[in-house]
Amino acid sequence: MIDITNLTKTYGKARGVTELTLHVPEGGCFGFIGPNGAGKSTTIRTLLGLISPTAGSARVLGLDCVKERTAILAQTGYMPSEAMFYPEMRVSEVIRLSANLRKRDCRAEARALCEALELDGRKKIRELSLGNRKKVSIVCAMQHRPRLYILDEPTSGLDPLVQRAFWSALDQRQREGATVFLSSHVLYEVQRYCSRAAIIREGRLIVEGTTAELDIENKFFDYYEGRAAQ
Repeated sequence: MIDITNLTKTYGKARGVTELTLHVPEGGCFGFIGPNGAGKSTTIRTLLGLISPTAGSARVLGLDCVKERTAILAQTGYMPSEAMFYPEMRVSEVIRLSANLRKRDCRAEARALCEALELDGRKKIRELSLGNRKKVSIVCAMQHRPRLYILDEPTSGLDPLVQRAFWSALDQRQREGATVFLSSHVLYEVQRYCSRAAIIREGRLIVEGTTAELDIENKFFDYYEGRAAQ
């Protein structure tokens, strides 16, 4: 589903990622872990074709991230860590705009997601809390039922009941064959919901494997600080 080979991205003299190689199989949930500044966002933006690599390559759904970005985006649901929308638009208008940009009729799916997440479509974006803006982002990422979900800190700001509804909806999508690429700081989420995971540090891959092998909740800091056997 995702094939990254020797990916390097620099911003002038600043480091983004360095010779990153990572292969994400189709189906299930793959966790992508690391502290702020590790290179997670750079990797995600490259996968979406928002930035171009300095060296190396990245393919999503078998498509080149630079040359075939439009085709990738059509089959991907992306949720950024910070959801920004036009403040004077109503929730329902933002969701409809997202569907229209994809030339899809997503009304039935959007209604079901809004109901599950307890999201009021009548409110204006400027009236929403962080958690409710996050709900809007979830609906926009999921309503077109993509093959791949790229999610960056999706549950931050959500209360526990809404988190449960979100994971339930995402689990159903995976049962239907979708793949999830999850960037998260919540180690418990990665350990519970992901079948495989990778840890990145200072732009380089530290370790990758099944979550059972990595025992992320207990050993993350050992891996990150270089104490664990690799």
